[in-house]
Amino acid sequence: MKKLLLGNQAVARGLYEAGCRFVSSYPGTPSTEITEFAAGYDEVYAEWAPNEKVAVESAVGASLAGARSFCAMKHVGFNVAADPMFTASYSGVNGGLVVCVADDPGMHSSQNEQDSRHYAVAAKLPMLEPSDSRECRDFVKRAYELSEQFDTPALLRTCTRVAHSQCLVELHDRVEPALKPYEKNPRKNVAAPANAVLRHAEVEKRMDALRAFAETTDLNREEMGDTALGFVTSGTCYLYVKEAFPEASVMKLGLINPLPVEKLRAFAEKVDRVIVVEELDGVIERHMRMHGIRVDGGKDLFGCQGELSQNKIRRAMGVALPQARRYDEAVPGRPPVMCPGCPHRGLFTVLSKLKLTVLGDIGCYTLGSGAPLNAVDSVLCMGASIGMAHGFTKILGEEAARRSVAVIGDSTFMHSGITGVVNLAYNKSVATVLVLDNSITGMTGHQQNPTTGLTLKNEPTYPIKIEDICRASGIERVRVVDPQDMAATEAAIQEEIAADAPSVIIVRRPCALLKYVKAKPPLAVDPDRCRGCKACMKVGCPAIRFTDGKASVDATLCVGCGLCAQMCKFGAFEGGEDK
Repeated sequence: MKKLLLGNQAVARGLYEAGCRFVSSYPGTPSTEITEFAAGYDEVYAEWAPNEKVAVESAVGASLAGARSFCAMKHVGFNVAADPMFTASYSGVNGGLVVCVADDPGMHSSQNEQDSRHYAVAAKLPMLEPSDSRECRDFVKRAYELSEQFDTPALLRTCTRVAHSQCLVELHDRVEPALKPYEKNPRKNVAAPANAVLRHAEVEKRMDALRAFAETTDLNREEMGDTALGFVTSGTCYLYVKEAFPEASVMKLGLINPLPVEKLRAFAEKVDRVIVVEELDGVIERHMRMHGIRVDGGKDLFGCQGELSQNKIRRAMGVALPQARRYDEAVPGRPPVMCPGCPHRGLFTVLSKLKLTVLGDIGCYTLGSGAPLNAVDSVLCMGASIGMAHGFTKILGEEAARRSVAVIGDSTFMHSGITGVVNLAYNKSVATVLVLDNSITGMTGHQQNPTTGLTLKNEPTYPIKIEDICRASGIERVRVVDPQDMAATEAAIQEEIAADAPSVIIVRRPCALLKYVKAKPPLAVDPDRCRGCKACMKVGCPAIRFTDGKASVDATLCVGCGLCAQMCKFGAFEGGEDK
């Protein structure tokens, strides 16, 4: 039977068919749905971990126990997971271990365009790269075979286009290998220096064996056509090349670490011109040039920024583009904004009013940096806001602490914010932290986290209380406010930034899009009371419009949160209350 599957859905199907028993991940676009789809198979245990490091360590433990295990993350998540991954390369596996890292060329939902192939090279791990959903399913199975054959974790690299595109995939039955017996083996599994020295030698032997494998495997294949032009490519770029130049010869690389040498050399000798097409960095091109293999074009043609496409490849190759359809009117820009009723909007309206320096973090609340709020001054990485606030105030002194705060979400706090809070208490900081608790992992699509009281499979579990963690970490000033009450929120912030001790304000209200959150009736504007002052526009709510000098409310968007009414000094907003 064949079924139309998303790339992420196909990865999950590959896990099921390959007999994977254990999946642990932290959500991160574009990888999130892999774990969600995997959770739909009763035979696969699947969970959300607090962060990628814990997820990898859990998967390594499951592998040590003899099961095929798996972990998925986005590219920046691999930074968090790098510590266990590099050492797992030395210790190897018992049951097969596959780790999927999803890159995001074009930065559709990310803060950088990191190329994860460098990690495969640095950690000395095999990496496979599928081009479509069918290969996503197939390459998962091949990755487990490589993992167990060569005693190594295996990496699977996808990208946004592969993860979220679809094609037909033939479904097969699940084949579940028996658990491999666990045997005590400190020489292999205890990463002490004396053991690691010996294991490093094994890693180098493994890489030599994998290099020989790369020369013969059908994961790397020639597709010979017109020999005037030959492309070397992988992943989604393979599909772009095939569409842009269907008659050309292609060397498709499915195993992208280690890369073959003689196979690439032989291909280059068969064609008149060799063009390397790869997104982001010139990993393949550099490898070929290092080994003296002719390359006639690569990064000099395509650059190292952003996504490629069929037309970008044609344009770079000097080929006329197909006639594009033209429209009479330009399509207006549509920047991302907080949703109507978003609990973060009230808080950032207050922060904008107070003109505080706001050290931001990764999540929906990053949108507080945009107009008209313009409230966020910096965003670095998951959990960075608290440490940055500490360093910022230590350098600029208490006066800066009176004019600055850190903001972080509930899921991000559990991911990597707790140690920042410990640091505040330990190093006698006076920074103020705002934990924006919207009761869910919001931006990646409403995944559970340790604070919500539910597991990935929606089973009840113990909910971790953020205020308890903060107090246990040594923070004595901990309070909770509702961001919908902007006056109370402002008063709390003013009080805590004036304190001579570290403080945490938990800004708590559930995401307006959660199914159990009931919207209130929409508000309306009394045009006779509206003075056209545009104070209501300062909250940046997409449900408020301004036409003919008066505010109006789009009843199809408004959820009755009432922030606009709090901004209006003339009482022009009416309704919004349940009858």
